[in-house]
Amino acid sequence: MHDIIYTATTWIIPLLLSVIVHEVAHGYVAMKLGDYTAKAMGRLTLNPKSHIDPIGSLLVPGVLLLAHAPFLIGWARPVPVDYRNLRHPKRDMGLVAAAGPLSNLLLAVIFVLVLRILLFIVPDGPMLHWLFLNLENGIAICLVLCIFNLLPILPLDGGRIVSSLLPVKLSIEYQKTEPYGMFVLIGLLFMPSIFGINIISWFINVLYPYFMGILRFFM
Repeated sequence: MHDIIYTATTWIIPLLLSVIVHEVAHGYVAMKLGDYTAKAMGRLTLNPKSHIDPIGSLLVPGVLLLAHAPFLIGWARPVPVDYRNLRHPKRDMGLVAAAGPLSNLLLAVIFVLVLRILLFIVPDGPMLHWLFLNLENGIAICLVLCIFNLLPILPLDGGRIVSSLLPVKLSIEYQKTEPYGMFVLIGLLFMPSIFGINIISWFINVLYPYFMGILRFFM
């Protein structure tokens, strides 16, 4: 039981931080572009109480961790954004969406830098090992979360970025697919057991080395 709790803390803590920073980034950029909805609702905070989703932040990652799944994913309660308040709704929708994955990439860079500093200032021992695992897992989680959200499927960030780049008529038609987006994601998650292929893992595995290449500049 002690080993399970120890391992869980080295995954759940960086996962919660990663998903919370992701959501706050959406709200912060939206505020800078004219929409104060998230700020008015008190969501521009790192306080977990304002963001934790019992299913996405605790249950799903907990089950994946216990099941020794090949990847760990989770989510926080989405930060509300009213795109009608944005100064340039179509363009700014893409900027707000891009803020989430970008925040995870920047957080991964911070984890790398903190890891390097800790190796010099914290004496070798159990505490350093625990902190090292948190940071190492945090880097992996941030990159997977960043890449996963870039999938061009609404309501993921990648879908909103694509929608903002399309011509108006195509964008409107593309947005009509959003009600079916979660069903598509669920189908992709279960596809390995049906067709012997995992598109999501393939997508992550293709982009992961490129994002790790960016982090190596800071290692």
